[in-house]
Amino acid sequence: MSAASLFNLSLIRFRSLSSSRFLRLPQSPLRSVSISPRKFRAFSGAAMTTDAKDAGMDAVQRRLMFEDECILVDETDRVVGHDSKYNCHLMENIEAKNLLHRAFSVFLFNSNYELLLQQRSKAKVTFPLVWTNTCCSHPLYRDSELIEENALGVRNAAQRKLLDELGIVAEDVPVEEFTPLGRMLYKAPSDGKWGEHELDYLLFIVRDVKVEPNPDEVAEIKYVSREGLKELVRKADAGEEGLKLSPWFRLVVDNFLMKWWDHVEKGTLGEAVDMKTIHKL
Repeated sequence: MSAASLFNLSLIRFRSLSSSRFLRLPQSPLRSVSISPRKFRAFSGAAMTTDAKDAGMDAVQRRLMFEDECILVDETDRVVGHDSKYNCHLMENIEAKNLLHRAFSVFLFNSNYELLLQQRSKAKVTFPLVWTNTCCSHPLYRDSELIEENALGVRNAAQRKLLDELGIVAEDVPVEEFTPLGRMLYKAPSDGKWGEHELDYLLFIVRDVKVEPNPDEVAEIKYVSREGLKELVRKADAGEEGLKLSPWFRLVVDNFLMKWWDHVEKGTLGEAVDMKTIHKL
């Protein structure tokens, strides 16, 4: 039998088998992606159990949990590796492996010196529906967000996430306009499974911007004055209206924000900069 005949016979057998009800497979809901061996291990380990353990997780948040690679650091902010957002936010990893990742918190003020706050969406895996500063996220393990000089990598990440979460275009928040004021290290459980352990860069910027919140990320936004923020804190402390503040935002409010707000209004933010100290709170 010729090679061509053998090929045709094999093709007929394959078509016959593939049409069999016993071999008909459901189409995968996942899009085709190219993943590194490290990501493959993450998918084949914890990720493969998400159908059972994380069935209620929002599809967008689930994708980000495995596609985003956070920057692992030690307590001096030296890069020591990277891991998935999923692994970095599991409390069992935080407690057992002491996983610590780099993060940032943006505080954006308008020309009236009011601070833009957001309420995190219900779909967020950690701290859903809590009120927090303008934008809180992570620089990723990629060249543009690993640049150490003048915290440029973190500022690049902040610009990216302001667009992702709040629809603020890059032209409205140039990276050179962010002022990194300081760093803090904190740990905070969200629930029994998830939590945060972050070395957080605190970035301030004064700009009038157009905001178009992404509902996958943000439930609500508001600008607040100093007095408005004090009232928000009072309500959170009293448990009124079910209002809660994120732990990192509350740490900044209690330790730094009001004195830094003075510098915002005076145009003297440069005088408040202290990037040598890592505040362990």
